[in-house]
Amino acid sequence: MRRQIGPVGRATRAAYGVLLAFPVALFSFAVATDIAYLRTAEMQWSNFSAWSITVGLVFGGVALVCALLALLAGLRSGRRAPRLLHAAALALMCLLGLINAFKHSQDAWSSVGAFGLILSILTAVAALVAALVAYSGAMNEEAA
Repeated sequence: MRRQIGPVGRATRAAYGVLLAFPVALFSFAVATDIAYLRTAEMQWSNFSAWSITVGLVFGGVALVCALLALLAGLRSGRRAPRLLHAAALALMCLLGLINAFKHSQDAWSSVGAFGLILSILTAVAALVAALVAYSGAMNEEAA
């Protein structure tokens, strides 16, 4: 039997989708600006990266809190694995993003370099995995 989702459920899911779109876009933008910095050595690209990582962490942290609350609320349902994977991907994204933010707070070349670019790529991939699980519909009870 399918569970009916009311307008509050749809609105909540839509708001969460918008909230989750910010880390995906901002961490992907950080990868692009890191590459631009490595190609041009223009310091402003590194600043763009640091800013986008910081804002991505703010929205990603809020998304992580929401995902953890949904995981706790859904412990009784049979759809724990997708929620757990989503929360784990968001937690990894926030951890890598925090390390990346500290790395990007250094001066000039040492702020990006190979390690900063790799951190940015890994953070963006974790954000994309979290979004893929969330947007795939695997976490919805009505998909069962």
